[in-house]
Amino acid sequence: MTQAFVYDAVRTTFGRFDGALAKVRPDDLGATVLRALAERSPALDTAVVDEVVFGLANGAGEDNRNVGRMAALLAGYPVTVPGSTVNRLCGSSLDAAMSASRAIECGDANVVVAGGVESMTRAPWVLPKPDRAFPARDVTAVSTTLGWRLVNPAMPKEWTVSLGESNEQLQQEFGISRERQDEFAARSHRLAHEAWEAGFYDDLTVPVAELTRDEGIRPDTGTDKLAKLKPSFRPDGTITAGNASPLNDGASAVLLGSGGAAAVLGRSPVARIAGRGAAALEPQRFGYAPVEAANRALERAGIGWADVGAVELNEAFAVQSLACLDAWKVDPDIVNVRGGAIAIGHPLGASGGRILGTLTKVLREGGHRWGVAAICIGVGQGLAVVLENVG
Repeated sequence: MTQAFVYDAVRTTFGRFDGALAKVRPDDLGATVLRALAERSPALDTAVVDEVVFGLANGAGEDNRNVGRMAALLAGYPVTVPGSTVNRLCGSSLDAAMSASRAIECGDANVVVAGGVESMTRAPWVLPKPDRAFPARDVTAVSTTLGWRLVNPAMPKEWTVSLGESNEQLQQEFGISRERQDEFAARSHRLAHEAWEAGFYDDLTVPVAELTRDEGIRPDTGTDKLAKLKPSFRPDGTITAGNASPLNDGASAVLLGSGGAAAVLGRSPVARIAGRGAAALEPQRFGYAPVEAANRALERAGIGWADVGAVELNEAFAVQSLACLDAWKVDPDIVNVRGGAIAIGHPLGASGGRILGTLTKVLREGGHRWGVAAICIGVGQGLAVVLENVG
């Protein structure tokens, strides 16, 4: 079977909700990274791209018309390059990369561009269609920015609690203190700031709307400041705006291909897709789902946690991140060493591509052979990919 490799990865700088990227359409964000990916491989004729697979969580607004295809057309890719959009909520762009790697491995494709996009700022309010024409009652507009909306009444109530309440339940289950969560969040900001200062992200990002760095990073954030924030979901809770990921806008893209694709791409691969894993739990326990997803990916790669030199775990909430690390029993010092989503941001459909690209570079710079990229997903799912460094 053909093997699938990562050749390159790039993302936009991530903007804060109603921040620097608020006026940029999501299809334009997607086009930005697709265009940048092509420009970074001058030998690449985009006509040889077999597929563009993009991830997206919302899709209720300007991104509604198959944003993967729209972004490819806006980026100037030939009309003959097919495009599709996948939705696995927060895991959408990692799912896109996994799907792309499968297509390469089974011989259906030689070069695939995967990625994802989200503008949480521009996610619209929606009105459900009424049961009959011209209702006399008021109609409520529903925000599509994040979380459950237009919930089916047949769903058990415990499944459809808010994302925050779900993670407060995880906190109770595992006894992870507010102090640990705040320390984890402060570390995320510190490491992300240090990474930007050291130039780590310079060749992994492309600026948009004059935003040259991730907008949400706060270099002065410390545990003393975080400790003063009020709980967001329960009066006596532990989750705050400071130890959870914010709402963001951004896009990411990953160039994947077979080993033989090096000839048409004009560059060498940097990592091999060595294992993939998906897992699911009760919807409210979504934050813990990466545990089994990563374990499955490692088993399929034929390695164990002792072999792993770097982990990129999307920090949806500090509490769920810590629960996963505790379950894996990994050294926290190998996790998110260049900062995580609490600082960098979590534009839902783009985050999987971000962690995959970051992991590729962390492996290369650190000289590690094996790495894991993992992400939790609303409605009780998790995804993970094992990379082998070949750069």
